[in-house]
Amino acid sequence: MIITQTPLRISFFGGGTDLQDFYGQEEGCVLSSAIDKCIYVVIKKRFDERVRVGYTRTELVESIDDIQHELVRESLRLAGLYRQVELSTMADIPSAGSGLGSSSTVTVGLLNAIYTHQNDPRDVETLAQQACQVEIEILGKPIGKQDQYIAAYGGLRFIRFLPDEQVIVEKVELPDRRWNDLNRHLMLFYTNSTRRSETILVEQKANTQDRIGVLRGLKELAYQGRDVLRAGDLETFGYLLHQGWELKKQMASKITNSTIDDIYATARKAGALGGKITGAGGGGFLILFCPLSRQDQVRTALHGVRELPFRLEPEGTKVIFHYTR
Repeated sequence: MIITQTPLRISFFGGGTDLQDFYGQEEGCVLSSAIDKCIYVVIKKRFDERVRVGYTRTELVESIDDIQHELVRESLRLAGLYRQVELSTMADIPSAGSGLGSSSTVTVGLLNAIYTHQNDPRDVETLAQQACQVEIEILGKPIGKQDQYIAAYGGLRFIRFLPDEQVIVEKVELPDRRWNDLNRHLMLFYTNSTRRSETILVEQKANTQDRIGVLRGLKELAYQGRDVLRAGDLETFGYLLHQGWELKKQMASKITNSTIDDIYATARKAGALGGKITGAGGGGFLILFCPLSRQDQVRTALHGVRELPFRLEPEGTKVIFHYTR
């Protein structure tokens, strides 16, 4: 039996420039971090030839072609594992529509588990590339590449997407004290709603040419965010998040709504410097940057909105249990 643990993520800046519609024309980039909320994949050999998949439902099939969980089906197919296997997935948070990159986290974790099960482990670059292949090329999802790479690599990363499809992953090194200070200034709240990111991303992709200036602004904020973190200017980082959210809302009509706007405005009035919805928008989790002295006021102001304590996670996908006999 093998268990993999793969982190979810928060994207701070640059989301949208990791879509091929943008980086195919000019380089895109994001500043993202893994967080200590994870998705786990359990895999083991079955006695018979069938395939069993467990998630929010259970599937038991004779052929992987009959698997309805498309990420499992195509990950098994890509890795060449067709029979005599059991797979289960579990998550630390609501995995559907959370805005924390859950589908890509699942895919990276699945591939890591499957290849380890086959005694053919792959490096994180390969896992990220193949997760992109499953989601974007095979399943045709209208998503970018950042989630697969941050799930595979972990840590705080500045990731560049080049027109020739090359992806350059740079670790943003911070002194321990600054790393801890950044963690202490971040708050995460659940908006109590989920959404299908594909609906928003289809519109966003269609708007790419008309919003090219907005995307360039988001790209520039990714560079600024990286640089102010390295310089230790955390307050400016918080204000940059607000600027990024104001830009992001221009990319598609359903990125925000009255509920999200009310929660965000209330948080800022109580002392948060900035924040954003963590994924495509429309629901899921809201990340806030808030001075320590104002965090209790923010919590009080957002009574009834559930906070999720978390920390940034330095590690990417990994095998946490491997038992053979």
